Amino acid sequence: MSSETESSLELSSSFCLRIFKIIVIGDSGVGKTCLTHRLWSGRFPEKSEATIGVDFREKVLEVEGEWIKIQMWDTAGQERYRKSMVQHYYRGAHAIFYVYDVTDERSFQSLPVWIEECRRHSRGHDVPSVLVGNKCDLHGASRVSGDVARKFAELHGMPFFQTSAKNPQVSDNPEDILAMVAQRLKNQKPLALNPPLGTEDLCAPNTEKRGACGC
Repeated sequence: MSSETESSLELSSSFCLRIFKIIVIGDSGVGKTCLTHRLWSGRFPEKSEATIGVDFREKVLEVEGEWIKIQMWDTAGQERYRKSMVQHYYRGAHAIFYVYDVTDERSFQSLPVWIEECRRHSRGHDVPSVLVGNKCDLHGASRVSGDVARKFAELHGMPFFQTSAKNPQVSDNPEDILAMVAQRLKNQKPLALNPPLGTEDLCAPNTEKRGACGC
């Protein structure tokens, strides 16, 4: 067990921490498992398999002198695994990371479907959200313009980040993203400082089922 994990466990047992639940959703293969592993451990996993159901991780952070606990729920992108779990992983969520793969335009086109699913299961609550374009280390393979993604994020009132779970030096660092979200959740501030631009979708829903997850 790492010293970071041991410290987190000691803090969890010694203090009454405020807990914030973040769910990470998006199509299969966009790198959700690798991203949550990077957020949790600060490392890229040596190997990763498709998530079946929900993979759950916890991380204790110090934010402005207060220790808080972040629960990260990495959810399966395949519909056959989501159906039995969907009510459980949306329940009580404080924030949502919508993740797409910058090299896979279909994963970006699917975002309105994920947003609508969240709205259906959040029982009328407006859950703060973040848009994350993953795999930015694959520069030449990008299929989704950063400007298009940023407009989509603004439309839906989300902050937008481009990152890489594998090589965070090339873009926004995942741990910096988590620190920003944790700070705003702690202080009950909105994640996005600007209101949504409008109500029309920039992307048409795409309900095509995807194959097995690859990180």
